[in-house]
Amino acid sequence: MKDALNWFEIPALNFERAKAFYEAVLDSKFETMTMESMGMTMAFFPSDWENGVGGGVCTGPGCVPSDKGTIVYLNAGEDLSDALGRVEAAGGKIVLPKTSLGDNGFMAMFMDTEGNKVGFHSNK
Repeated sequence: MKDALNWFEIPALNFERAKAFYEAVLDSKFETMTMESMGMTMAFFPSDWENGVGGGVCTGPGCVPSDKGTIVYLNAGEDLSDALGRVEAAGGKIVLPKTSLGDNGFMAMFMDTEGNKVGFHSNK
């Protein structure tokens, strides 16, 4: 097994708001796909589809935002300060500021527009 994580989904009640939030925070454009057979719509995070982990913002049956349970840490690039600095302007709330992990880089946590607790990680 190369990676422990293969795929992740961040649930949204207001799909367009959630998509706009993550596009603004990560300064990226997301592709959207509707899977009619599942009643689900997803917006995909930037990913290396051949070699890396992927994920998306999703809405549909069973997609319920939560600040409890599993926490996904998004790769915030070289320095998470940039992405974290865009969280509140995009409608989210910082719940743990940039915190050193010693030799393992830095982390921070925020609440997105849907009520999900999500983390950032970076080396600087």
